[in-house]
Amino acid sequence: MDATRWKSVAVRIDDYKLLRGLCDIKFRAPAAMIGKLVSDYIEYQAKKTKTTPKALRKQLLNDHVNNQEV
Repeated sequence: MDATRWKSVAVRIDDYKLLRGLCDIKFRAPAAMIGKLVSDYIEYQAKKTKTTPKALRKQLLNDHVNNQEV
């Protein structure tokens, strides 16, 4: 697996079971559902802060890159 494209995360088992339940309803893989949840939340936060989702994504990605340890 290409570690520059994919990351693993640990979630509580109850949250995983809920995620799987949502995936079964929407016919999505867990990774696709997490992506959708993140995208939807970015849109929500962008509206809340009166910015565009694109600008918020760029800001979050830039903040992450600038805060990474070398």
